[in-house]
Amino acid sequence: MNKQEIIQGLTKNHNDFISLIEKLDDKQFMFAPTSKWTAGQQLDHIYRSVSPVLMAFRLPAFVPSLLFGKANRPSRGYDELIQKYHSKLAGGGAASGRFVPKAVLLHQKKRLNSELLKTVYALGKRVERCSEEKLDKYILPHPLLGKLTFREMLYFTIYHVEHHHKLVIKNLEGIK
Repeated sequence: MNKQEIIQGLTKNHNDFISLIEKLDDKQFMFAPTSKWTAGQQLDHIYRSVSPVLMAFRLPAFVPSLLFGKANRPSRGYDELIQKYHSKLAGGGAASGRFVPKAVLLHQKKRLNSELLKTVYALGKRVERCSEEKLDKYILPHPLLGKLTFREMLYFTIYHVEHHHKLVIKNLEGIK
């Protein structure tokens, strides 16, 4: 994917997710099957995941380079990255640390949706300013996938929200 396709994917998938969350009634928003997250927690998790990506894109290029180094391989393709993510999940990988959502109350729904929308929009603007070369040159750490190029992190961000969108729908099948 080139930059414009990445921006489109980020925007579309996050807008679709936000739209789903907005349409949920109170019972649906707060429902969680045993040992699963509520839709509100899924929303919080996505926000917690996108925010550090935006922060990294706001930094001068030398900072990620100093902190994490530069890529020593070409960026993986979208499908290859998603396959690696599924493999890690199948091996028991899960969110940890600051990416684990807290309880989300009903009154937080609108604010979290708004914050996520603003964050994704700002990320898209930052990606727009990036060169294609920079997306493949610099790396960031991912807690489950290891070092990813900026491009790969964006691929993950596009897919990650889609993954949680599907989880929300699946979890709601258990509501009575």
